[in-house]
Amino acid sequence: MRKILVAGNWKLNGSLAGNEALVSGILAGMSNVQNADVAVCPPYPYLPQVRDLLSGSAVKLGSQDNSEHEQGAYTGEVAAPMLKEIGCHYAIVGHSERRSLYGETDAITASKFEAAQKAGLVPILCVGELLEERENGTTEEVVARQLDAVVDLVGIAAMANSVIAYEPVWAIGTGKTASPEQAQAVHEFIRSRIAAQDAGVAEGLQILYGGSVKPDNAAELFAKPDIDGGLIGGASLNAEDFLGICTAAN
Repeated sequence: MRKILVAGNWKLNGSLAGNEALVSGILAGMSNVQNADVAVCPPYPYLPQVRDLLSGSAVKLGSQDNSEHEQGAYTGEVAAPMLKEIGCHYAIVGHSERRSLYGETDAITASKFEAAQKAGLVPILCVGELLEERENGTTEEVVARQLDAVVDLVGIAAMANSVIAYEPVWAIGTGKTASPEQAQAVHEFIRSRIAAQDAGVAEGLQILYGGSVKPDNAAELFAKPDIDGGLIGGASLNAEDFLGICTAAN
C-alpha cells in the first residue's frame, strides 16, 4: 500500500520570521496528520533554518532543484551532495518553471535526477503538459517523452527510489485544476508506462498531483487509485491550508 506524500514547494517565497511562523504552524497541527508523509521545500538560503525548525519532527526537508554538476566552475549552482549534507531528503527536478523559464531540457532534467540519486537524495521528478499540448491531445506523448528521458539515462530500477509529480502546466498557479478524473487518467498512464518495464517498481511508485491542490479538493484527488499525494505550491505557504491538504489523506 503506497503512502500519501504531501510536499510543499515554497518557490521564491519566505523570510526568517515568516518561515518560523509557517513551520511552527505546520508542526502544531501535525498530530492530526495520520496517513501522510510530509515535506517542505524552501529556497536554498533557508534550508539550514528550516532544517533546524523541523528537527525532531516527522516533516522532511527538500530542495527545489539541484545542479547536474557535483562541483566545479558553475557560479550560482548548488550541488546535490551539498543539499544532502545540509539535511535534505528530497530534491525537486524538472519543475515546469525550470523547464519554461530557464530552458531546462529533458536531458538536463534527467542529469539532475541522476545527480540527486547519486548524492542520496530522493528526486521528485515533475512532468506535465502545456495547455496547447492538452488541447492538441498530446498529453501522453509529452509525459512519455519526459519520463523516458530519465528512465533511458538511469534505468527502470532507479525509479523505485524516486517520486513523480504530474503537474499540468495549465493548472499551476492559475486556479484551474484538472478534474480528479483527468488527473487520474494521466497518473494511470504514468504508472502503466513504468509497469511496462517493471511492474514491481510501478506498484510502489508514489505519483503526486500538482496543480492548484487545495484543502477542498485534496480528498477527492487523493481518493483516486493512482494519485498518491500532492506537490503543493501556493497552499503550502499557509499552515492551515497545507495541513488541510495533509489531513485529507486521513
